[in-house]
Amino acid sequence: MSRYEIAFSGRIVPGVQLDSVKANLARLFQADAQRIELLFSGRRMVIKNNLDAEAAEKYRSVIERAGAIVEVVDMDAPIEEIELAPPPSADPQQPAATAPPGRLQVAPRDGYMAAFAEVEALDFGLAPVGADLQDDKPEAQAPRVDLSQFSLAPVGSDMGQAKAAPAGPAPDTSHLKLAD
Repeated sequence: MSRYEIAFSGRIVPGVQLDSVKANLARLFQADAQRIELLFSGRRMVIKNNLDAEAAEKYRSVIERAGAIVEVVDMDAPIEEIELAPPPSADPQQPAATAPPGRLQVAPRDGYMAAFAEVEALDFGLAPVGADLQDDKPEAQAPRVDLSQFSLAPVGSDMGQAKAAPAGPAPDTSHLKLAD
């Protein structure tokens, strides 16, 4: 006789308002709002397990009438085994790849990790306490600029500066008098 579990992942029946589903489930499970919010966290939550087929169908239909979609899973179903590709073995015909100095050689543990076999990982170590971790800055180099096209003018020569406009005549102040 198969045993079933009821699991909920936060999915609701299309066309039903989320607030009404939460209220219906709170009434159905006699739970507070915090527990209902936990159900709608997006994670798969097992609501009930070790049910026979009739009880599992009853739970599914009642919860679906409340507006939520649950998953009924046969607990006795065989679990599908996935065989991973074996990691590449060291072929005696080919020379062993050695990592350059300062690099780690990582052997893949499965087919997924074999995709990252060519990635070079730095061999980081730990510095002693109080060590300066900042690299020394190189000395600043003066830029190399070609100035051969320029020459110096003799002292006192006109360098092409704009000459100031001559000042206009002084204003006529003969009509002004100082009072005693």
